[in-house]
Amino acid sequence: MVNERRAVPELPEVETVRRGLAPVMAGARILRVEARRPDLRVPLPRDFVKRLEGETVLAVGRRAKYLTAELGSGDVLLMHLGMSGSFRVSRDGEAMPGRFHHPRAPAAAHDHVVFHLSSGTTVTFNDPRRFGLMLIVPHGALAAHPLLRAVGPEPLDKSFDAALLARACAGRKTSLKAALLDQRIVAGLGNIYVCEALHRALLSPKRRAGTIATRSGAPHARATAIVAAIKAVLADAIKAGGSSLRDHRRTDGELGYFQHHFRVYDREGQACVTPGCDGTVRRIVQNGRSTLFCATCQR
Repeated sequence: MVNERRAVPELPEVETVRRGLAPVMAGARILRVEARRPDLRVPLPRDFVKRLEGETVLAVGRRAKYLTAELGSGDVLLMHLGMSGSFRVSRDGEAMPGRFHHPRAPAAAHDHVVFHLSSGTTVTFNDPRRFGLMLIVPHGALAAHPLLRAVGPEPLDKSFDAALLARACAGRKTSLKAALLDQRIVAGLGNIYVCEALHRALLSPKRRAGTIATRSGAPHARATAIVAAIKAVLADAIKAGGSSLRDHRRTDGELGYFQHHFRVYDREGQACVTPGCDGTVRRIVQNGRSTLFCATCQR
């Protein structure tokens, strides 16, 4: 079994949270903010409450593994879930549970930031380990912010294609898995979904990244395969509400269930699911991270 259950949520989990927050926050005015402690991973801005109260949330977005709330003032609330952060949506003091509701511990001590909205809805950020993040950044400075300026393309954007990935990997001697985990090459991917995408593409995580490009830097068929696999696995995971191996919960408390569709992750020693393959899922360590793959069909 893979013991990485407290890893940082990956793109599908963050996108799932965004989709839970957007309907209740977008268009609402922030009436009151409770900052119950002065810091999370880093200190909250000194004027955090003042810059948020009275502002209307224009849109809730996502960039890589970060959530963004665009405000009428021109500022953006930049948020990161960290390792254990989650948002809880409630109305009139009552939680709004989903179909697969997971009861949350009544540890109010971990409810660090609370947003009271004009719609009567309350959005609470709970983070037991306090590795989450909340900053306020002017919209015009967002792309150049130190946390985002080196972040690569969004894998679900049309601009992310085989040619773009091949150019980024051309000549690289690092492993293909390490390249895909590099947020400068592609945004939002983490250990789970890189392992899953590589298996779908039948590419070894140990393969040199440069082999997905030709000598001229043009995309090899391998680049086409891995890009298609990345897009497919992310779309499937988002549809399933992400994976709930770790602390991830949706805003309504519902559990994601993509972990029930893993091909390799968390399946060490089990039979490979690739049709016609008689291999077994193996676990190796690359750059300090567990890699799950089938050495028989992934080449």
